[in-house]
Amino acid sequence: MRILFAAIAGGLFGAGLFVSGMTDTRKVQGWLDVFGDWDPTLAFVMGGAIIPMTIAWQLTRVSRPLSGGLFPPPPIHEIGHRLVVGSVLFGMGWGLSGLCPGPSIASLSYGGVGGLVFLAAMLIGMGAAPTIGTRLDRWAEAA
Repeated sequence: MRILFAAIAGGLFGAGLFVSGMTDTRKVQGWLDVFGDWDPTLAFVMGGAIIPMTIAWQLTRVSRPLSGGLFPPPPIHEIGHRLVVGSVLFGMGWGLSGLCPGPSIASLSYGGVGGLVFLAAMLIGMGAAPTIGTRLDRWAEAA
């Protein structure tokens, strides 16, 4: 049952990315180009995602998952050097490529070479992150 719900959620998410144009790198980069040819449509996509997610988070407080088990605990809101560095790197990658993880995977379905390059770079970065994180931790302790 969990696999079925995951497949349905993933399919809806991918379809939403495609229909909203979030797999089009020019549209995403247009959103980030506030001093040039700015494209505000991403704001409507974000707003359209925030509304159902707010409802879903409220439901997690009063119900149980349909597939059984329990919802995960709320995240701990601790801002550290790993979060800051990771956020900066994510933002740089998003701005340079116009893709983030979800749209890059969705763009593979229609043969986007840019999505494949981004996905490869993301996987390399995920593999290198533990080593880089350990070095950052040592550097932060020494400072």
